[in-house]
Amino acid sequence: MGSVNSVTNLGRSGVYDWLIQRVTAYVLALYTLFLLGFMVFSDVNYETWSALFGQTWFRIFTLLALLSIGAHAWVGLWTVTTDYIKAMAPRFLVQAACGLTMFVYVVWGIQILWGL
Repeated sequence: MGSVNSVTNLGRSGVYDWLIQRVTAYVLALYTLFLLGFMVFSDVNYETWSALFGQTWFRIFTLLALLSIGAHAWVGLWTVTTDYIKAMAPRFLVQAACGLTMFVYVVWGIQILWGL
């Protein structure tokens, strides 16, 4: 049985997809731990939250987390859909719907983050 090659996978091979999953998981873990630490050790109110998001380094970190969650979700959903939806047309439609949804969320997140 041959391997599944598709234009819809993010990496060029399973190794790249695995690497994308691992790197994005670390980014998301660091971002989550930072936010948890911030909320535990700070008096979280509008002023502190606004000051945090007003810093360029944190906006870049948040953008990295936003892109990471999109890539991480895409690789995971691509893997699940290729494993469980064998027919090409339905699989492509599900992947297209997931991809469009993730794209909209990433663009929306960038608009919120950078005030565009």
